[in-house]
Amino acid sequence: MLGAMLAPPWALAKVNDLPGGPGVNQLDLTIGVTAMTAHLKDLHHIMLILCLVIFAAVFGVMFYSILKHRKSVGHKSANFHESVSVEIAWTVIPFIIVIGMGALATRAVVAQKDTSNADITIKATGYQWKWGYDYLNGEGQGIKFLSTLDVAHREMSDSGKPQGDNYLLKVDNPLVVPVDRKIRIVTTADDVIHAWMVPAFGVKQDAIPGFVRDTWFRAEKTGDFYGQCAELCGKEHAYMPIHVKVLSQADYAKWVDGEQKKMAAAADDPAKQWKLEELVARGEKVYAANCAACHRADGKGAGPIKALDASAIVLDADKGKQLAILLNGAANGAMPAWKQLSDTELAAVMTYTKNSWSNKTGTVVQPSEVVAARK
Repeated sequence: MLGAMLAPPWALAKVNDLPGGPGVNQLDLTIGVTAMTAHLKDLHHIMLILCLVIFAAVFGVMFYSILKHRKSVGHKSANFHESVSVEIAWTVIPFIIVIGMGALATRAVVAQKDTSNADITIKATGYQWKWGYDYLNGEGQGIKFLSTLDVAHREMSDSGKPQGDNYLLKVDNPLVVPVDRKIRIVTTADDVIHAWMVPAFGVKQDAIPGFVRDTWFRAEKTGDFYGQCAELCGKEHAYMPIHVKVLSQADYAKWVDGEQKKMAAAADDPAKQWKLEELVARGEKVYAANCAACHRADGKGAGPIKALDASAIVLDADKGKQLAILLNGAANGAMPAWKQLSDTELAAVMTYTKNSWSNKTGTVVQPSEVVAARK
């Protein structure tokens, strides 16, 4: 009772199962929405039962022998050096068991690796610490975006006051796919090893820099499904969730149409000369979506995260110093590279940081300058 009275109010908040994500006191595997998850669950149970039977048989014989043939009841130890029958038995029986387990597992592995005849192919690129999605083939081809942890959830983590059943699983741009279609996921990474994992789909595939791997799933139900990067990828590893939204065919077609229109409207000419106020307004949105989670909305930073407000590099008249950090990262990856943003987005966010908070430099960074720096 005393512990409950002293606990902070948020610690007493009721947490519920998250459909498509983790459950409260979950013991068994995640409830899946693909045929593969059902197959993997059956395989898991078969292997578990087989291991329990072997455990009971081996230890049963061992304890029976110890109790029934102990010295205290008059038994004397046997004196022998070898037994051909025993040698054959403990070689052949394990061999048969291993072959049987391998045969069952091979079916699942072969099925998991069969990415042929996919309806839609999407490249998932791991970055420190977010996911980039590119729709390579199928309906939605050409769509691309970054998926980052929702800023409000990062702020909850920093304050030590988690709330909601989807804590640290909400993103700004979820991956959207249609129901009952084979979706091929091609994984790679830009910096270190990541892993794309969604338990409800029975999918976990490493994303390795310089390599291309692939996996697939076919969701049989609509809804929201959650996962996380499953490879320790640095200090922000806990803030790299995966959110997949499965829509009906009609709703997916509407989403594709809307995204293509937004992309057409956002397409920028890197040679365009922007005004200061235009870049600041654009940069504020880019900063909120990609930078505020670490550097905070007020630019003050937190802990090892350096402040941008009154930063010497941001205030420096040499634009190349800040631009080099944005393009290449810094501090051994603690500050990730942001070269995946467009030239206009990088120019806008630089202009925003140089003219926000107490940074009133009046400096304008044009997209053409970013283009030149990339070369």
